[in-house]
Amino acid sequence: MSANQHIVKIFLDEKTDGRRAAHVEHERKVAIYDLLEENHFAPVGRDSGPYVLHLSIEDNRLVFDVRTQADQPLDRFTVPVNSFRRIVKDYFMICESYFEAIKTAPPSRIEALDMGRRGLHNEGSDILRERLEGKVEIDRATARRLFTLICVLHVRA
Repeated sequence: MSANQHIVKIFLDEKTDGRRAAHVEHERKVAIYDLLEENHFAPVGRDSGPYVLHLSIEDNRLVFDVRTQADQPLDRFTVPVNSFRRIVKDYFMICESYFEAIKTAPPSRIEALDMGRRGLHNEGSDILRERLEGKVEIDRATARRLFTLICVLHVRA
């Protein structure tokens, strides 16, 4: 395994004109920061990293456009968005409940919602790793951060 098998820049193709809620924007920034600090991203059959990743949704497909540091195309692969619809919807619902609960709910309720939120996040990252099998190798931490960004791409203002 090469030390260059990681992402050094990531771009989200965000075709929405509206503003996101503050907590969504915060999650996006944290996920990108953490991803760039530490990640493992190894496209199958390539050892030409580090990589620049353009992540977008086109025609109901999640697009991974992998490029060199000089932004030259290397690989492009897609994953059906419907693979994530249920988990993203459930994740958004529990996040809403969690953010409401932290205002007034007792600590036990907040803790239970946070555990559920983390569980769904783990499930989403596991689905992502399964869908990317044979295309790119990523570790769990990288999958978690990419799943957060997939959720951000699903936000429509």
